[in-house]
Amino acid sequence: MKLVFPSLRYKEKAVQFINEFYEYNSEINGSGGLDRYLRESTYEEWLKKVLADIDIANVQQSRVPALTYFYIREEDDKILGMINVRLAGNEFIKREGGHIGYCIRPTERRKHYATDMLNDALKVFDTLCIKEVVLTCYKSNIASVNVIKNCKGELVEEFYSDIYKKELQKYIIRR
Repeated sequence: MKLVFPSLRYKEKAVQFINEFYEYNSEINGSGGLDRYLRESTYEEWLKKVLADIDIANVQQSRVPALTYFYIREEDDKILGMINVRLAGNEFIKREGGHIGYCIRPTERRKHYATDMLNDALKVFDTLCIKEVVLTCYKSNIASVNVIKNCKGELVEEFYSDIYKKELQKYIIRR
């Protein structure tokens, strides 16, 4: 498996990836807005947004610089998951959004891909010398809770989110 920066080469596979979530009526998180762009715009416009997210000098004030990756199985070049790595922390990131969002396609779950993908993405923070990575998830999302714990996440807070209208758990992964 490997993290791959999105490109036109993955357009059809990305559409198939998102469509699988709709087919299985599964919530989509950590896609860097790909699902929204495919509904309201185009894959090409989403690629422009992904590139703009890494333009640190020109990131919109309400946002933070971020990297979005596909998690690819090398044998068949299939997109197994996506991960969005937020490279800074504003108040929303620190409280509710977290530094990382991720998803695994429904037919590839329960195979430890999310844990492996998260561990790979955490290396970005090592490169940037960021020592504390905040992750949040719905308290009811036991799979995500277990992924975060498998990556040495320490539960630091539980609270009701007015934004998400759900109970959240906030974890810190110390590097």
